Amino acid sequence: MDYKTLSQQLVKKCLDKGADAAEVYIQSGRHLSIDVRNGDIETVEESSSGGAGFRVFKKGRMAFSSCNDFSDKSLENAVKSAVQFARNTTSDKHNVLPQQKGKSEVEKIYDPGIQKVPMEKKIELAKKVEKLAMKDSRITKSAGSGYGEGEAEVFLANSHGLSKSYKSSSCSFGVSVVAEKGDQKSSGSEYCSRRFYEDLKDPQGIAEKAAQNAYGMLDPQMVKTQKAAVIFDPDVARAILGGILGAVNGERVLQGASFLQDKMGKKIASDLVTLIDDGLRPRGMASQPFDGEGVPTLKRTIMEKGVLKGFMYNTIVAHRAGVESTGNASRGGFRGVPGIGPHNFYMDTGEYTPEEIIEATPSGLLLKGVTGYGINPVNGHFSGGASGFWIENGKIAFPVKGLTIAGTAHQMLHAIDMVGNDLDLNRSFTSPTFRIKSMQIGGE
Repeated sequence: MDYKTLSQQLVKKCLDKGADAAEVYIQSGRHLSIDVRNGDIETVEESSSGGAGFRVFKKGRMAFSSCNDFSDKSLENAVKSAVQFARNTTSDKHNVLPQQKGKSEVEKIYDPGIQKVPMEKKIELAKKVEKLAMKDSRITKSAGSGYGEGEAEVFLANSHGLSKSYKSSSCSFGVSVVAEKGDQKSSGSEYCSRRFYEDLKDPQGIAEKAAQNAYGMLDPQMVKTQKAAVIFDPDVARAILGGILGAVNGERVLQGASFLQDKMGKKIASDLVTLIDDGLRPRGMASQPFDGEGVPTLKRTIMEKGVLKGFMYNTIVAHRAGVESTGNASRGGFRGVPGIGPHNFYMDTGEYTPEEIIEATPSGLLLKGVTGYGINPVNGHFSGGASGFWIENGKIAFPVKGLTIAGTAHQMLHAIDMVGNDLDLNRSFTSPTFRIKSMQIGGE
């Protein structure tokens, strides 16, 4: 089916039915999922999906509808529904569509070779990573392994003459295992995601990391309540970055629901903290040539050496704020309207190896797991359950569980005094290892 032509025709149909402006977002895709446990294939699921979403505007009123059937009748009904809904919503002068007709050049986000890899090879990859993880004598059970892949094509058109499309792909595999000792049970997992099949990591390394994550947390000890350094492993970067990401959401800022709402251009973190949102990175897992409503994507510095440089906007929120969209309209698919979200979002790299950061820490916590929501984007408070490894005299001494850590974004961001050089840009939301000089740690 010629989805590009169809998207343009459907925009015209929306206008013919009475809309003043319209946007059509079409998505088609293919998905494969393989689950393995104890060497046996549990499931192999392959499916295709697709549908169209319609955003229509009538005298400043906006409405949305969608359908997953490309028959003429279903598309006609979806268009009619959207136009009818628009007669009953509240008018808002900021309900506008983007007009930027270009798109950014992004390299290597689609791998046509994924489909050509034999199914047997993908199944064998899932089996192999589980088998390798189970070779470790400290691992007693498998919680399963798997392989997944997907391809998607997006077509977007609107009544301002935008007509854009792109293809993307992804694939991943991983394993989860359990280590036991007496009455203790500890689970660990590891995975790898890439745009191109040929870029997937060797299963040996994935298996070893999953096993280490499981057995490494056996025989945990407790420490006394104290203030000490906390080293954040990249696996728990979301605990810090997630709250900052929520706080730079332009809609939250306009609502007065962000602890960063009046901090533009001000220093809010250590000189070592630079945050980037990059929609253009070649092979980036969240790279794309335009955002969820057609605005070209960018590479933007959100925070530079601790100074807040920018918020994130989609078109409607940007119009309310009196600024331009930053190309951060996020879309989970054709079934919903655009929100605001990042692309490849990360803290920039530092100069120390993780080992050097540990060696420079007389006493503290190497944080490997955290529960809770991290930094609250509204008030900047942070608290959560913590697990990881206790450091004494610059060396890992023993695992710890059942701790709590607490602070505020202001305290934590300004107290980052060492940043690692282990940034993995194959992840779409990440940071290198970094150390916060002092935090409140709750123990016994």
